[in-house]
Amino acid sequence: MANRLANATSPYLLQHKDNPVDWREWGDDAFAEARRRDVPVLLSVGYAACHWCHVMAHESFEDEEIAGYLNDHFVPVKVDREERPDVDAIYMAATVAMTGQGGWPMTCALTPAGEPFFAGTYFPPQPRQGMPGFRQLLEALVDAWTQRRDEVARVGTDLANHLRAGLRSGGKPPVGGQAGDVGALAVSALQRDLDAVNGGFGGAPKFPPSMVCEFLVRRWARLGDKEALQMAAQTYEAMARGGIYDQLGGGFARYSVDARWAVPHFEKMLYDNALLLRGYLHWWRLDRSPLAERVVRETADFLIAELQTAEGGFASSLDADSEGVEGKFYLWTPDQLEAALGTGDAAFAAAVFGVGPGGNAEGGASTLRLPSDPADSDRFAAIRARLLQTRAGRVRPGRDDKVVAAWNGLVISALAEAAVLFDEARWLDAAERAGRLLLDVHLDDDGRLRRVSRDGVAGEPAGTLEDYSCVADALLVLFGVTGKARWYDAAAALLDRILTHFPDGNGGFYDTADDAPALLARPQDPADNATPSGQSATAGVLITMAALTGDHRFRAAADALLEGLAGLAAQAPRFAGHTLSVLEAVADGPRQVAVVGRPDDPACTDLLRSALGLTTPGAVLAVGDGQTATVPLLADRPLIDGRPTAYVCQDFVCDLPVTDPADLRP
Repeated sequence: MANRLANATSPYLLQHKDNPVDWREWGDDAFAEARRRDVPVLLSVGYAACHWCHVMAHESFEDEEIAGYLNDHFVPVKVDREERPDVDAIYMAATVAMTGQGGWPMTCALTPAGEPFFAGTYFPPQPRQGMPGFRQLLEALVDAWTQRRDEVARVGTDLANHLRAGLRSGGKPPVGGQAGDVGALAVSALQRDLDAVNGGFGGAPKFPPSMVCEFLVRRWARLGDKEALQMAAQTYEAMARGGIYDQLGGGFARYSVDARWAVPHFEKMLYDNALLLRGYLHWWRLDRSPLAERVVRETADFLIAELQTAEGGFASSLDADSEGVEGKFYLWTPDQLEAALGTGDAAFAAAVFGVGPGGNAEGGASTLRLPSDPADSDRFAAIRARLLQTRAGRVRPGRDDKVVAAWNGLVISALAEAAVLFDEARWLDAAERAGRLLLDVHLDDDGRLRRVSRDGVAGEPAGTLEDYSCVADALLVLFGVTGKARWYDAAAALLDRILTHFPDGNGGFYDTADDAPALLARPQDPADNATPSGQSATAGVLITMAALTGDHRFRAAADALLEGLAGLAAQAPRFAGHTLSVLEAVADGPRQVAVVGRPDDPACTDLLRSALGLTTPGAVLAVGDGQTATVPLLADRPLIDGRPTAYVCQDFVCDLPVTDPADLRP
C-alpha cells in the first residue's frame, strides 16, 4: 500500500512511496504531527541517482520491523536534496558540524521545532565495521528523547543557534586588491593543487572542475596566462580521454573514484554535463581542438537524446546502477567485445579502449578509455557505432525526470551558444523549448519561479537564488542569439525579484527569498560546488544585464556582491570557479557586441557566429533588426549600406561598425 509520498513530484520520493515507512514530505504538517504526538522527526535526505541511498532504502526502509518501529516512535520525513536544496543545506551543515563530514543519504533527528539533535549519513541495518545498526540507532534516539529530554533540547538549541550564525555570516572574508590580483592568487593556489601527471586538482576522488577550468580559460584569453591555459587544457583532455567520459554515447559521469579519471561513479548529472558542454565549447573556441569539438557534439547530442523530456525540459540525472549493479550498462569485458564485434575488431577495440582480461572495475570488467585517437578513424567510428548498438540492448539506468529550473538554465545557456558556433539549429530549438517550459510551467501568476516540475506540472518548492539567477542568465543568452524580446523581458523580471526578495542588506544575497516558507535558518552559501553558487551566478547575470542596459543599479549590486565573494575566491579558488570567471569578465570590460540584421539573412547569422566566437571573457551579446531597440545596447545601431552590421563597444562607447565577419575583433 502506498504511503503519503504517492502524490510527490520528485522521482526520488516516488521511489519510496511503497515503503512500509509512513514517509511524509517536508512541510508544516509533519512538524505539527510531531508536536501532537510529542515525538521527534526522523529526516532522511537523498537523491534519485545516489547509490547508497538505494542501499539504505533496501536494507532498512523496506524492512517491516524497522519501519514499524520508525513509524511508532518518529514522524518520518523524506526529502529530495535536489528539490529542496535549502533544507539540505541547513541539515548538511548540522551533519558536518556534528560529525566532521557529510554525504548522502543524510539522516537527522529533529525536535518538533526543526532543531537537529543528531545527524549522520548511511547506517546499515545491523551493526558493522564500527557503525551502529539503524534499528539500534533509532532505539538510542528514542531513549534520549524520552529519558534525557533536557539534554536533547539543549543540543538542538545550541546547534540551531550555531547554524543560524554560520549561515547568516555567508563566509565572506574580505580581501584587498583588484580582480586581477585575486585571479593571480587563485592561479598560484591552483598550481599548488594541480595533479601534473593526470590533470585536475587534488587526489582521488576527482570531480570535474568545470568552473575552475572556465576561469583558467578566461584568464588566458584576457592576459595570455600560459600556465592557466595549460592547467585547463591538460584537465579537459584527461577527462575527455578517461573513463569518466562515455566514449560511446557522450556525456560525463559524476566523478572519478581514482586520480586518473579512469573509473567513475557512473551516475550522469544534468548540471555536470551542462557546465562541461559550455566549458569544452569555450576551450574549442580558443584553438579549434578536434577533441573539444567531439566532446561538444557528443555531449550536446547526449543531453537531447537521453535527458530531454517530452515537455522539452531536461531531466536531472541518470542512475549509476542498472540491474542492481553500479556501472553495468557502461562496462565491457573482452568476451563481450568479441561477442559484439568478432575476434579481429574486438582485439582492435580492446587495444584502443584499454580493455584487458583483469579489467579495471569490479567483476573484471573495464571502463572504455581513449588514451589517443586511433590512426584508422573510419574503422574506429564503425566499431563505436556497433558497440553503441549492442549497448542499446542492455537494461538502461533509471532516469530522474524531474526538471530543475537552475540546471535547465545551465543547459539552455550551453546549447544556445553551441548551436550558433556549430551551426546546429536543432540544439537551439532544444534550448528554446526548455526556455518556454520554464516560463510557461515554472513561473506562477505572481512571477515567482518554482524550482521543479515533472510531466509538465510544477512542484511546490519555491525557486532558490540559483534558480532565479541561472534561469535569468539562460534567458539573456537566448535573447543574445535570437533577439526575441520575450527572453529579455522574462530575465529582467527575474532579476527584479532577486533584487527585491533576496538581498541580505550587506551587499550579498540569501539563497531563499523573503517570501518563501521559513526554515530553521536562512541559508547563504557563497561557495561554488557542483554548480555555481546562487551568489556567484547572480553576480554574473547582473554584470550581463548592466552591459545590455547601462543601468548602474545592476552594476552597483554586482560590484558589492563581488567585493564580498572575492575573499573566498582568493583563498579557496577550487570552490569559487564561477566567481573567478565573473571577476575576469569584469576586469575585461565587460565588452558589448551589438549585431543588427534580418534574422533570416545568412550574412547576419555569420556575423552573429563571429561575434559569439570572440574569446574575450567580458563579451556580452545582443542581436536585433536594426529598427527596434529591445535594450539600450541596440539603440541607434543601423545597418550599414543595408548589410548586417556589428558594433563592438565598451561602456557604450563603440568602435567603427563592421559588416565583414573577418573584421570583427574584440
